[in-house]
Amino acid sequence: MAKIKKGDQVIVISGRDKGKTGRVLEVLKDSDRLVVEGVQRVTKHTKVGQSQRGTRTGGIETVEAPIHVSNVMIVDPESKKGTRIGYRVEKVERDGREKTVRIRVAKRSGKDI
Repeated sequence: MAKIKKGDQVIVISGRDKGKTGRVLEVLKDSDRLVVEGVQRVTKHTKVGQSQRGTRTGGIETVEAPIHVSNVMIVDPESKKGTRIGYRVEKVERDGREKTVRIRVAKRSGKDI
């Protein structure tokens, strides 16, 4: 689950929105789901009422619903297709100390993500 993070560009690989791409807006760790921009849009009926920032108008809104993490793949920066993610371990020197850092790598092209 930690392989996909907020701000990543992903492509939907199954479901009704198959083939759509979007940026990850939110990661819901407890339910293994993501909120992706422009994907899994549902209509929500809202009542007229007061909200924290003034009055809210009623009507029908379209909002993004969460999608399961297994239904998306990260977009490869080189080929613009879905790819799996691997890690490369590097030793970096910071403040005079040596630290090991894991860098995410696209398995399709080998480029850093």
